[in-house]
Amino acid sequence: MMNWTRRSLIGAALATMAALPVAAQETISAVVIDGYPDRALWVKEFSNFFIPEVDRRLAENGNYVMDWQENYGGSIVKPKGVLEGIELGLGDIGIVTTIFHSSKLPSQGLAAVTPFVSTDARAVARAVDEIAREFPAMQNEFAAQNQVYLATGVVLNSYQMFSTKDVSALSDLNGFKVAGAGLNLRYLEGLQDAAGVRGGLTDFYSMMQTGLVDASMLWPEAAATFKISEVAPYMLRTDFGAVNSKTVTVNKDYWAQLPDEVKEVLQAVAIDYRDHLAGLAMDRAAAAEAAYVAAGGTIVEVSQDDRATWAAAMPNIAQEWAATLNNKGEAGNDILAAYLGKLEAAGFVGVRDWTKE
Repeated sequence: MMNWTRRSLIGAALATMAALPVAAQETISAVVIDGYPDRALWVKEFSNFFIPEVDRRLAENGNYVMDWQENYGGSIVKPKGVLEGIELGLGDIGIVTTIFHSSKLPSQGLAAVTPFVSTDARAVARAVDEIAREFPAMQNEFAAQNQVYLATGVVLNSYQMFSTKDVSALSDLNGFKVAGAGLNLRYLEGLQDAAGVRGGLTDFYSMMQTGLVDASMLWPEAAATFKISEVAPYMLRTDFGAVNSKTVTVNKDYWAQLPDEVKEVLQAVAIDYRDHLAGLAMDRAAAAEAAYVAAGGTIVEVSQDDRATWAAAMPNIAQEWAATLNNKGEAGNDILAAYLGKLEAAGFVGVRDWTKE
């Protein structure tokens, strides 16, 4: 008869545990796409913040490890092709530049159709993302494109007007040809005889250099990154405001196959990436303006009265936007009011009330 002591029982248990197979760590591949180059702020921070943070959190439990395959700068899709690329499965995760897709993603135009309200990227990013979780419109639109919405990205503190010609007042913009992307071209309807020319951030330098346009609407950090001062040495501080223009999405079929643990980490990190990106945009704005001036640029201030005059001269594009959503069965008016209410609660009131005709 065997006499089992406490020590021998513990030893036997440890031996049995040692003999058991260790659960294998599962590797999950993820193809990341964006058409913009890796020097673009949101792409750089996806590599430097989003990916390492997902890896760190997954490592805490040790069940899964990601095999990231990053493809930027047109290697798989051009800047306007990310939405379709994720839809078709050319990439698993992508950063969609939503301003290129106003017909497929109309609700993403929320901040763009309410100019002259807030130049705080953090407040706008948080407000838009909360709207996306409180109202189904944004997530429904991405679902129709075979995608799952993760979070909104705001990469700019405010659109400004960068000009190849000397400008000292709003009237100097009359008759200008101005490059823009998406809904911000509608702002020009508040100026006399100004014409919008559609283009992308990577095109603006050459469009102004060749004389195709007289000015472009972009933000200081991008102006510094793409050396805009070389061709447009005048910045009119219009303070159109911060605009959501990036959204992190995942292919719906890919998402359905992911373990819940990985889904939860991706969702949580996407929100942190949202706040991190907006914070960087704000931190870099002042430095970017200083760099623009140091490179020979001149910044011209626009008064609050002139901004109000410009806003009043525009058609109410926010009401048009809300009506478009209403006609699709979404709560356009409620979304508009809720968004502006969130910004007002954060301390930002525009020069025009876009909820009124």
